[in-house]
Amino acid sequence: MNSENNHKDHRQRLKARYYNEGLDSFEDHNILEFLLFFGIPYKDTNDLAHELLNHFGSLSGVFEASREDLMSIKGIGENTATLLTFIPALSRKYLEDKVDEKVPMNNCSTVGKFLIGKYRFRRDEVFSVISLDQSCRFKHWDIISSGTINITAVSSRKVIETALKTSANAVILAHNHPNGLAVPSGDDIKSTIALVEALNVIGVRVLDHIIISDEDFVSLASSQQYNHIFK
Repeated sequence: MNSENNHKDHRQRLKARYYNEGLDSFEDHNILEFLLFFGIPYKDTNDLAHELLNHFGSLSGVFEASREDLMSIKGIGENTATLLTFIPALSRKYLEDKVDEKVPMNNCSTVGKFLIGKYRFRRDEVFSVISLDQSCRFKHWDIISSGTINITAVSSRKVIETALKTSANAVILAHNHPNGLAVPSGDDIKSTIALVEALNVIGVRVLDHIIISDEDFVSLASSQQYNHIFK
């Protein structure tokens, strides 16, 4: 009973600290311990928080781990693993919601900000298409492929189908380099040219191809070396 009371008192103290100070004063293990309260209601989660950080290397490493890898840690059940993997997805949706999609996407800064929100916390490679109307206003954002993708294997047919489905007047292509720099490769350029040519056939203009890496992005249309592709 004393042990249960100690756990309860400790949780109350940590909650009070959060209410009074926010997360800024918390160390990573405090943050993780606090979050684990909601997945493991009746046990001490301090040691488990330290074990998770040691195993996955960092707080972000814990959140980006797969459900299966998390459940390999003793004390982490399905509900807790689901809670932890939910955090990056929830954070991305929160940040996406703060982007004003009604603003015309007629400059790379606006488009880059929009896409960084869409790609935040993704560790898989994702190729996507933004569909725009004739005034460059946002219509739809679609993931064309994800996983370990080969940019040269991105299907022109799927991109065309997406443009037709959304009645797009123009599109912006995008993909990420999750483990590298936002620098276009030779394959990126070849694939961009092929997609521009394929979409031109159906009267849909490709305005840009944006490459994202964490908080950085590169616009091919804004590059003197590659902007001729889009003219």
